[in-house]
Amino acid sequence: MRERPDILILMADQLKAGALSAYGGTVAKTPHLDALARRGVVFENAYCNFPLCAPSRSTFMSGRLASRIGAYDNAAEFPSQTPTFAHHLRLAGYETILTGKMHFCGPDQLHGFETRLTTDIYPADFNWTPDWTRFDERLEWYHTMNSVTEAGPCVRTNQLDFDEEVTFSARQKLYDLARDPDRRPFAMVVSLTHPHDPFTIPDPWWSRYTDEEIDMPVLPASADDPHAARLRHINGADLQPVTQAQIRAARRAYYGACSFVDDSFGRILTTLDETGLARDTVVIVLADHGEMLGERGQWYKMSFFDDACRVPLIVSAPARFGARRVRACVSLVDVLPTLCDLAGRPDSLPGEGRSLLPYCAGDDDDGLALGEYTAEGAIAPIVMIRRGRWKFVHCPADPDQLYDLRADPGESRNLAAGPACQAVRAAFLAEIGQRWDLAALHADVLASQRRRRLVAEALRQGAPPAWDHQPVRDARALYIRSHMDLERLERRARFPAPGHAGPEGPP
Repeated sequence: MRERPDILILMADQLKAGALSAYGGTVAKTPHLDALARRGVVFENAYCNFPLCAPSRSTFMSGRLASRIGAYDNAAEFPSQTPTFAHHLRLAGYETILTGKMHFCGPDQLHGFETRLTTDIYPADFNWTPDWTRFDERLEWYHTMNSVTEAGPCVRTNQLDFDEEVTFSARQKLYDLARDPDRRPFAMVVSLTHPHDPFTIPDPWWSRYTDEEIDMPVLPASADDPHAARLRHINGADLQPVTQAQIRAARRAYYGACSFVDDSFGRILTTLDETGLARDTVVIVLADHGEMLGERGQWYKMSFFDDACRVPLIVSAPARFGARRVRACVSLVDVLPTLCDLAGRPDSLPGEGRSLLPYCAGDDDDGLALGEYTAEGAIAPIVMIRRGRWKFVHCPADPDQLYDLRADPGESRNLAAGPACQAVRAAFLAEIGQRWDLAALHADVLASQRRRRLVAEALRQGAPPAWDHQPVRDARALYIRSHMDLERLERRARFPAPGHAGPEGPP
């Protein structure tokens, strides 16, 4: 076992923890993820720090809360000066590789990755900047209910085009690494866009399920949740009522997309085995946020109910850690210090996270997960603290929410106004006052939105900026070219090389 293991991070988009059998799900068919969970460390209470794509990924990469780096929404620039785990691992001698979605906004599309194999599926510019000063206006890039009303089987989608390229490029890179006798340890992130909406998936994944197998939402819509009402407005839920048949089709397609993700990850893991790289690779499975999937009458993410912000987090390295389940509350900001710990390079600029390796080795406690939301659907910052049995959600514009998740895992009883929990509520409010200056944060969000809307409008005039990542492939160095030694090339490209032991020993 090497001192510095290889690292493979498998990331899904909008995969809620509760969909997987490792987290109590009973419908989704995900045998590869189930197998990883059985032999790995399963974090039962893992959370994203921001239930929206780009800000969540910025916190995952940087180990810093979104408010500390200005990652306020899906069009906020991820500053190039922000150290990421890719920077730290490069300094530790790793080859850092990204393939797939990361939704970096701004001209820096690498953020420490030495190699990026594909472009992104989402734009890198500022055009998706929300405007809190005109909340009633629904912008054209907002979610709509079309993803639900038009849910069902298909033959092809934009997301399938993207994810199949991502999976192919990841497998090809693993073969290249295995064939390189002088390679460094690698850290590769493979990030799929499924099971993100729209809710449509082709066969064979649609037909892996029947309508009778699909569970339906359990929790009804709440009439006293102002943030949920705002989300219904921006998502157009009141403009497009959905039928029970449409809800069932959307959930069936979502579960089908979970199976597609599982199959894609399975092909990558098979390649890891075939190349012999699996022996000393730490595999980490996670997601950027969850999916409400019709619970409480809500779809998509953007809230702090568990369906939207609780994510799978599985660490599989059987040679290093035994299989176990961890109850402590953890979050995506903990990934950076964990990776630094694995690489033997402590984080010299600590953020809000902490290494998860002690939990992998057997520790457990109440833990801590912090959350923020400052994007579309909000009118003031929303913050969350999850520790032990409690989850507390606070927004200056809304009533507080306090849930005892051990007694009420469905978050159906808000205890914030009850006399029995006033001491708990007061303690959380005091902690929020110490961790955040919400008035200053509110002002900075508004200022950031104004700046970015001006820049976006200016850059729409004339030629747009070329910020989207352009993968570079030098065809002169691909396959067979006349300047190459053909026999040497063919022997080097064959894996395992003739006469050499492969991953299972001598031929």
